[in-house]
Amino acid sequence: MGLAKLKTKISVEDYLEGEKISPVKYEFVYGEVYAMAGTSDNHNRIVNEIVARLVFHLRDSRCEPFSGEIKVRVSPNVYYYPDVLVSCEESPENPYFRNEPILIVEVLSPSTQVIDRREKLLFYQQMPSVQEYAVIEQEKMHVEIHRRQPDGRWITYYFNQNAEEEVEFQSVELIMTLGEIYRRVKFESKIL
Repeated sequence: MGLAKLKTKISVEDYLEGEKISPVKYEFVYGEVYAMAGTSDNHNRIVNEIVARLVFHLRDSRCEPFSGEIKVRVSPNVYYYPDVLVSCEESPENPYFRNEPILIVEVLSPSTQVIDRREKLLFYQQMPSVQEYAVIEQEKMHVEIHRRQPDGRWITYYFNQNAEEEVEFQSVELIMTLGEIYRRVKFESKIL
C-alpha cells in the first residue's frame, strides 16, 4: 500500500525509531521511506476474514498471524508492512518486526498493485522462510498464491472460478473458499 516518498534518505536506525512514534506508517527501501495509503472497506473486510480464520486456526500453534501493524524485515535495508503475515519465530529480534514469516498476504489496491505483484514478490521470494505469498484482488474474486516448491522454484496458483473454489494456504495448512475470503465484500457493478 505504499504511496508518497519522502525526499531525503535516512538510516535504518532512524527509520525504526521514527516508526515507534509516527502517526503514519512508512515502508523503508534502501534509505527511502514511503508513506502508507489508507485502505478501503473491502480491503479491510478481506484482511479481517483471513486474520480471523488464521487466529482461530493457529490458536494452539507456535505460529502467529499479524495484520498491518507489524513490519517484515526483508533485508537489512528493506522493511514492508504486509496486510497479513504469519510468523513462527519463538524469540523475535524486535517486537516491531519479524524476520522469518512463512506466509505473507497483500490485498491489492489500485495504487500498489504493481509494487505488490513485482517488487514485493521478488523481495519475498528471496527470503528463505517465506513459503507462500498471496496476492488478493479486492475489486473482483481473484487470488494468486505464489508457493515455494521443495526444490526452491516458485509456482503461482490462480483461484477465480466461483465462491466454492478452495484456496489452500499450505504453509499454515488452512483452506478457505473464495466465498469465505470475500465474505461481506461488495463489488461495484460496472455499467457498460
